[in-house]
Amino acid sequence: MSDYQRHPASPTAWTPATANGGDSVFTQRADVARVLRNTYALLSMTLLFSGAVAAAAVAFKLPAPGMILTLIGYFGLLFAIHKTQHSAASVPLVFALTGFMGYTLGPLLSAILNLPGGANTIALALGTTGATFLVLSAYVLATKKDFSFMGGFLFAGMIIAILASLANLFFQLPMLAMVVSGVVALLSVGMILFHTSMIVNGGERNYVMATVSLFVSLFNLFTSLLSIFGFAGSSDD
Repeated sequence: MSDYQRHPASPTAWTPATANGGDSVFTQRADVARVLRNTYALLSMTLLFSGAVAAAAVAFKLPAPGMILTLIGYFGLLFAIHKTQHSAASVPLVFALTGFMGYTLGPLLSAILNLPGGANTIALALGTTGATFLVLSAYVLATKKDFSFMGGFLFAGMIIAILASLANLFFQLPMLAMVVSGVVALLSVGMILFHTSMIVNGGERNYVMATVSLFVSLFNLFTSLLSIFGFAGSSDD
């Protein structure tokens, strides 16, 4: 799944028409700081909430929702968030989306836990995901490098990866699944760089959409690493 799109700036965003002189730079920096602060605060809460839902799904052995329900739930909630992104209603919808994604993660975690060394696989994937996010975020925040040029490539890559995943539902080729997981992991790294630089360099002014973008990238990275490490672990046995 991916959430690539450039979102329109909020009505209160800085524009050359709303500030002038030296105040414009100060206003822009303050706006960036506000979006970053709100994004990371909401992202932290949604990650904890999603993790709690996933843990509950494992504990209660909840069944997988299936491909159709997953797609309807994901894209339906994503559409609702996009439509309400400038209102207070968007925040509960973000929790609904991330909670739903946590629920879909539960059956995968249960399957991994049933494998030899499954708990270590989950811990390794989680640690790698967290460390990757911290390093990439710190790099963009420190350098303020603009990665917007990667947008088209990342979007096209995710579309190809999704099509390959759907095709593998019919072919059931383990190596193809492994390759797709590796590609999605790399694309997710690029997405984190892209979306973080969008915030830092003024391309994203809505912290709700920024949170969703980063959450989806982290979710894709984590699930891809789970598949890769799980496959590697099963091959060693």
